[in-house]
Amino acid sequence: MKISLPATLLVLASVAAVPAASAQAPASTPLATRSQPGGPSLFLGGVPDGTATAQPVALTLFAAITRALEHNLGLLNAEERLGRAQGARWLALSDLLPNVSGRVGENRQTVNLAAYGFPLPAGTPSLVGPFNVFDARVSLSQPVFDLRALNASRAEGHRLEAARLNVKTARDLVVLVSGNLYLEALASQARVESAQAQLQTAQALFNQTTRLKEGGIVAGIEVLRSEVQLGTERLRLTAARNTFELTKLQLARVIGLPAGQPFTMDPTVPSVPLPQMTIDEALERAYRTRPDYLAAIERMRAADSERKAAIGEWLPSLRVNADYGTIGHSPSDAQATYSLSGSVNIPIFNGGRTKGRIMQADADLRMRQSEVADLKSGIDFSVRSTFLELRASDEQMTVATRSRELAAQQLTQARDRFAAGVASNIEVVQAQEAVAASSEQYISAFYAYNSAKALLARDLGEAEAMAFQILGGGR
Repeated sequence: MKISLPATLLVLASVAAVPAASAQAPASTPLATRSQPGGPSLFLGGVPDGTATAQPVALTLFAAITRALEHNLGLLNAEERLGRAQGARWLALSDLLPNVSGRVGENRQTVNLAAYGFPLPAGTPSLVGPFNVFDARVSLSQPVFDLRALNASRAEGHRLEAARLNVKTARDLVVLVSGNLYLEALASQARVESAQAQLQTAQALFNQTTRLKEGGIVAGIEVLRSEVQLGTERLRLTAARNTFELTKLQLARVIGLPAGQPFTMDPTVPSVPLPQMTIDEALERAYRTRPDYLAAIERMRAADSERKAAIGEWLPSLRVNADYGTIGHSPSDAQATYSLSGSVNIPIFNGGRTKGRIMQADADLRMRQSEVADLKSGIDFSVRSTFLELRASDEQMTVATRSRELAAQQLTQARDRFAAGVASNIEVVQAQEAVAASSEQYISAFYAYNSAKALLARDLGEAEAMAFQILGGGR
């Protein structure tokens, strides 16, 4: 079974970008973890840091993941959205907290008493002044009872918690994307090494066939056949090298390496332990710990609070206003004064505005409820799919290991038979193809198995924790 890891990661990352982007306002959230379509993903991009050097950077799997967690664009955007959610939370709280302001002013003015309706005796001038008025005052406005503001604040609190969970989701995805790209690059490197070995074998066969032809032992077609095989192996090596370099470019972009920075990789792949659990245990754990699922629940709760806030617009609200200060002709003769008032605002008719808001809130709540249910179903699909991939790749590992050993023996025997003149080099060419196929099967199976285990960690919401536990990061 050969899987395309970059394509799988693109789907996973593009799915994760959706909940992170929708943490602030009602919008569409992700569906199934592996099946949600999406545009170009932010998680396959990075913010470069530093200046490229001619000296290659030694990059281990741990270093790649650590750097990705610092420079990956999807994670950086998720963290900024968390900042926006924190700001929105404070804006909502401002409608519940006291509003205190101060003012100091001094005016020089004249007043037309007749304009204010004061009855003045005949001959009395209506203008008073000019005179000074100095006023220094502190004002306070405090809501006492406002269900709309209270529930709006609760809604933003749920969105803030969803944004925090989205950051956790983003970190797990960055670990998965960068780690699997690193493994895919190692797989591509192994394919290059395998292609080089096959090219060397093909070259040795061509040289051997040429000598036998010169000695009159084999016919010229044997030379042509071995030369064709040599050209095929050269093309295979060129394609493998190109794929390897492209994968390295994608990895460098995801982890934010400077443009053009060469790097080397450590071919040692740590053993990823497979959690000992049943599918039902994995599902129960995923529902309890998956941050994207928990974030979807928080967004559903936020929609419910928004509905209650809309209903609160129909209810009375109570506010207290007070001020205290000094007033007089000048600061030296100003005297203290204060005022205290309470007001009850009773909505009577607002042109259907509240009804419209409630209808919108009802629709948003139903959408969020559907998204939670769909995401729960998507987690079930994802976990069961990963268990199937684990079982299939484990079996393939066993078969591929044995096939590679047998193919190597077959090639050795075919070359001996050809050198002894009891067989044509058709057997050798076929044996070479068998070695190439078995090597590809082994490489694909090995990295598919490790990637499936990494996907299971992601399904359980523990990709980052497991990665640093295995790699010795101490997190």
